[in-house]
Amino acid sequence: MAIGLDVETPPEPDDPDYDYEKCPFYGELPVRGQVLEGVVASADMDKTVIVEREYDVFVPKYDRYMKRRSRIPAHVPGVLDYVSVGDQVKIAETRPLSKTKSHVVVEVTQAEPEVGPVDPTTEAVGDEEETTGDVTTETAGGEQ
Repeated sequence: MAIGLDVETPPEPDDPDYDYEKCPFYGELPVRGQVLEGVVASADMDKTVIVEREYDVFVPKYDRYMKRRSRIPAHVPGVLDYVSVGDQVKIAETRPLSKTKSHVVVEVTQAEPEVGPVDPTTEAVGDEEETTGDVTTETAGGEQ
């Protein structure tokens, strides 16, 4: 089922207890109004993320731009529950879902790359030293 936006439809859930009421893809939730992009700043709540958008505002007095940011709570449907902090997402406006939520995540445009633990036994490139006998010389352009 298309939601009227140019986004990929995720696969339908197999869970019989799936919340179809708040799903724009397979449920009854219509999307309308604004479609915004931002970065997930917080994913601590259940089925809710905080999307942060940063934009510039012109200040005529100083003839310069200043940065502003807005934080928008958005509902995460069950088919997109893999959203984590740092992901670039697209959110769409919808009817009020709770006191603060009136947006729903419709697409993850760029996922944050997972960074594994750093192995301390590996040396950084450029920090190598050559040893010949009792004299130690650096190969990274140091004086001898």
